[in-house]
Amino acid sequence: MSAAIDTEVLVRVIVRAPTAATQCAAAKCVVAEASASGEPLLITLRALLETKGVLRSRYKFDRASMTAAVIAMLETPGIEFEQAPTVEEALYLFEQVPPADFEDCLLVARATRLGRDRFLIFDAGAAKLPRA
Repeated sequence: MSAAIDTEVLVRVIVRAPTAATQCAAAKCVVAEASASGEPLLITLRALLETKGVLRSRYKFDRASMTAAVIAMLETPGIEFEQAPTVEEALYLFEQVPPADFEDCLLVARATRLGRDRFLIFDAGAAKLPRA
């Protein structure tokens, strides 16, 4: 079975919310099954961005916690990312340019991977990114 993972499932994999213990266990089971079957679950870029938003707003993840969560997902057997090299580059930019949001780092990284020399943006924090 090949499947993509929804934001809510992804959040349950990352956050062990006591109020959603059953869902957390089910999400972790699905990831383990995907790893065992050799057909990893796909995290789309959109689901990643939505997850980042939930982790920051609802669970108050800071930059370091957000970075650690994405790195952990990148290293988790049973999970693969749409455009993994873009996600890795975005993480690097996110760590190197503190004023930039992860979303902007992902957009700049994606534009670069699509062969664009520059990314035009008005956001002052994102403007500090290379090629922005």
